[in-house]
Amino acid sequence: MIDTALVGLSRFLVGGHPEWVGCEPSARQRIYFANHGSHLDTVLMWAAIPKVHRRTTHPVAAADYWGKDKFRRAIAIGLLNSVLVNRSGGATGEDPLAPLEAELARGHSLIIFPEGTRGSEALPGSFKSGLYWLAQRHPNAELVPVYLENLARAFPRGAFLPVPISCAVRFGAPIQLAPDEDKTTFLARARGAVIALA
Repeated sequence: MIDTALVGLSRFLVGGHPEWVGCEPSARQRIYFANHGSHLDTVLMWAAIPKVHRRTTHPVAAADYWGKDKFRRAIAIGLLNSVLVNRSGGATGEDPLAPLEAELARGHSLIIFPEGTRGSEALPGSFKSGLYWLAQRHPNAELVPVYLENLARAFPRGAFLPVPISCAVRFGAPIQLAPDEDKTTFLARARGAVIALA
């Protein structure tokens, strides 16, 4: 009930209807990766995935923000089924990918934003290495690029309410990590797959 209301509200405010241009919704295990420009990104990505698949699809969210208080945790974990990641895990000796890999080991899917933080430009910045390591360790997961159009303009950093600008969630054709493909080449190719959907 609450999730239906959230989907309806987000689409009323900024649209965000899904455009499956390179693939169709599927029960296959996937890692959806997208550009990141707004706190609305997670909501619209989650809403764009058919309800039947949401239970096993986990947005990846920063623990330092979404785990900060009970209200944010209730949205991130209780409502959106997110998995929280410690972005400074490497500095403490933790593997920041461990909670993500636990979900993939269960056969579940992920929604990730490889830039690691929100950007203000229409096109994504460089991708961090997490997507490469997940692709390498979980070769059976489909890697689906997604472009979020106008989200940075609709709900820019520091805004309290979204601006009524029409947004879109565009899903592209899956890519794969090629045999012996190095990290730099793969991440550039993955970023290019997102940019091609712009």
